[in-house]
Amino acid sequence: MDQFRGLFDRLDKNKDGFISTEELQSEMRRIGVEPVCEKVQAIMSSYDQNEDGRLSYQEFLIYMMDKEKKWKIDFHALDRNKCGSIDLEDIMSLFKELGLVISKPNAKRIIQMMDEDNSMTVNWEEFLKHVIINPAENIGELVSSWKHNLVFDVGESRSMPVELTQQETDLSIWGNFILAAGLADAVSRTVTAPIDLLKTRLQVFGSKAVSLGFRELHTGGFRSLWQGNAVNVLKGTPQSTLQCFIYAQMRMYTLGERDSLSVHERFGLGCVSGAVAHAAFYPLEVLKVRLNLQTGGTYNGVLGCARLIYQNESVAAFYRGFKPSILCMIPYAGVECAVHQSIMSWVKHDSEHFSDSKLFLFSFAAFASGQATSYPLAVIRTHQQAQAFCSSSQKPTDALQGLFGIYEKYGVRGFYNGMGASFLRAVPCALLNYTLTSKFEILLSSLL
Repeated sequence: MDQFRGLFDRLDKNKDGFISTEELQSEMRRIGVEPVCEKVQAIMSSYDQNEDGRLSYQEFLIYMMDKEKKWKIDFHALDRNKCGSIDLEDIMSLFKELGLVISKPNAKRIIQMMDEDNSMTVNWEEFLKHVIINPAENIGELVSSWKHNLVFDVGESRSMPVELTQQETDLSIWGNFILAAGLADAVSRTVTAPIDLLKTRLQVFGSKAVSLGFRELHTGGFRSLWQGNAVNVLKGTPQSTLQCFIYAQMRMYTLGERDSLSVHERFGLGCVSGAVAHAAFYPLEVLKVRLNLQTGGTYNGVLGCARLIYQNESVAAFYRGFKPSILCMIPYAGVECAVHQSIMSWVKHDSEHFSDSKLFLFSFAAFASGQATSYPLAVIRTHQQAQAFCSSSQKPTDALQGLFGIYEKYGVRGFYNGMGASFLRAVPCALLNYTLTSKFEILLSSLL
């Protein structure tokens, strides 16, 4: 029982003789357990016998002994060579049996999550302490928690690639995560669609956007606030998935046997993956802007909009504004990715001092950094995309003329029209993505 007492004392940070909900959550966050609140609540509801919101040593002892009985057999099954400990090869063999591929650096990181004496092996006591703090119900759930410990994702619209582990580059393994991310992305885009619509109109019409918006609301009704949302949802998740996949593949070849990428490597991979994915789905971005700015039912849905552009203009119209757009995406994706992944790398080395709110704040800082470096080009792009049916404006032939045209009409301020709305949208969008992805993934795991 000595090891149990030692673990209890370690978790009881304020030394009051009890483990509080906050103390248990803090330790779970330190080792990357998700979702923290639900797991702590499950433990408390089962073992907090007097329902005082904390665990006494006797209550915690019952919990630990239940875990000991549950995981003893699994530990011996993981110990392939029957030496009394789990090593690197055992972890790699486990992943192979589950149909997953894992690199040696990532297998090493899993061992380090549990290894307390730096032996690069995990004995029974170390493993038991880990499954007590990481209350998985079976081997599959434990492996899933390890996988998510190597990946942390918070983003404005999930467009930023996370540093996926090698096993996650296999499309057959993405399954629930990609579907859950897609559902969360669709919900967040739909909820924040009116703010995104305001941002687009501010970019094109400046201070007139609000009065034009009220006029369109009077004409088209409340539903008009979601003009273009369907194509925005249709574009968002496939584009971010492709970007993640390209980033993960390039990262795997760049990384080799190292544990992490340098900042300039993250910047470069973010630029390339962002640019390729953006180019592939760019026609949908044009359709979204056209639908956002239509008046009086100009277009009959997404397909109707595409048909009219093709008939009245040309195929090239689907790539109007592409040059400033790709110039915008390269620094945006590169800066955001470099800042975000550098922060995540920092967190993984000092996770005990970071809460979810701090991680959200840092992720928002990464988004803001990317926006600030590229927003003027985004405004030029939107102007060019909107030229075909904004007859009051003169059609620029290239990004440079677009730049001068905006400056002459609105001054320097014109290059940042709608930026406030973009930042305003980012907060609820990120919160919804972060909250709903884990919930959808748990739901899908129980259904599929």
